[in-house]
Amino acid sequence: MKGFAVQIEGLSKSYKNVVALQNITVDIKPGELFGFIGPDGAGKTTLFRILASLILPDKGKVELMGYNVVQHYKEIRQRIGYMPGRFSLYQDLTVEENLRFFAGVHGTTIEQNYALIKDIYSQIEPFKNRPAGKLSGGMKQKLALSCALIHKPEILLLDEPTTGVDAVSRQEFWHMLQNLKKSGITILVSTPYMDEASLCDRVALIQKGEIMKVAEPEVIINDFDHSLFGIKTNKMFPLLHDLNEFKLTTTAYRFGDTIHFVSSKDANPKKELISWLELKGHQNIVIQPVAPTIEDCFILQMNQQN
Repeated sequence: MKGFAVQIEGLSKSYKNVVALQNITVDIKPGELFGFIGPDGAGKTTLFRILASLILPDKGKVELMGYNVVQHYKEIRQRIGYMPGRFSLYQDLTVEENLRFFAGVHGTTIEQNYALIKDIYSQIEPFKNRPAGKLSGGMKQKLALSCALIHKPEILLLDEPTTGVDAVSRQEFWHMLQNLKKSGITILVSTPYMDEASLCDRVALIQKGEIMKVAEPEVIINDFDHSLFGIKTNKMFPLLHDLNEFKLTTTAYRFGDTIHFVSSKDANPKKELISWLELKGHQNIVIQPVAPTIEDCFILQMNQQN
C-alpha cells in the first residue's frame, strides 16, 4: 500500500465515444478528507463507481487499502462505505428497517456499532418508524450516511452528498464529516460546490475527465498568479462581452452581482480598462481588486488548459 489509503494510477474510462476519465493519477493518505471538485459531467460519479468496484476501468490501476478494485472487489466492499449521489435506500422501508438491513448485509447490528453513528443517527432516530421515502432531503442524507457507516468502514466514498439539500443541512453535514475524520476514517467526497473545497484537507480540481491540479485548498489559492478584479458598470448585460474583447483579458466571467476579470500576469490594466469601457459606452465604472476563491482558481486552470 506504500502508506496510501487510495492509489489511482493512469485511470481511464470511456462510454462508447464519450471519454469519462482520462489518465487520472492521485494518491490519498489514510485519515485524509479528500475532495474531488468539479462541475456536472466532470467524471466524478464514474470515478466513485470505479472506487466502489461497481464498474470496471478501461485502463490503469486502482487500489484501496492495498486491494485492487478488479481482483479484490469482495474485500474492498467489506471495507468501504459508499453513498451514491442519488438517494438509493429502500423508500418503502422505515428509517430503522433500512439501517438494520444494511447492518445485516455486513454481518453486524445497529447496537454493535451505534457509537459510530450516534451523533448522526440520533438526529433522525425520533423518526425511525417513518418510511425513508417520506423524509426531507437533509434527513435522507443523514440516513444514507448512517447506513454507509454502520459496518465501520475504513474508507468512506461520498458522491455529491450535499447536492439538492439546503444550506443549513450542507453545513451540518460537513460538521459531521469533520467529526468522523477524527475517528481515523479516510473520507473521499465529490462536490460541484467550490466553496466546500476549503473544508477538505486536499482537493483535486477535475474537469472533462481530467485532473487539473491536486493540492491543499490554501496552496491552490496562493498559486493564483494573475491580477483579479471585480467590475460593475451601469451596463452589466454587455459588460462581459466588452471585457472579453479587451486586449489584456485572460478571462472574464459572471460572479454574483459582478464580473470577475482576470488580466495577464503582472498586469495592472485599471487605467486602460476604464478607457476601454468608457469607449464602449459604460458609465459608473467600479473596478476593485478582489481576493481569489477556489472557483476563481478553477476557472483560471480551466482557461489555461483550453
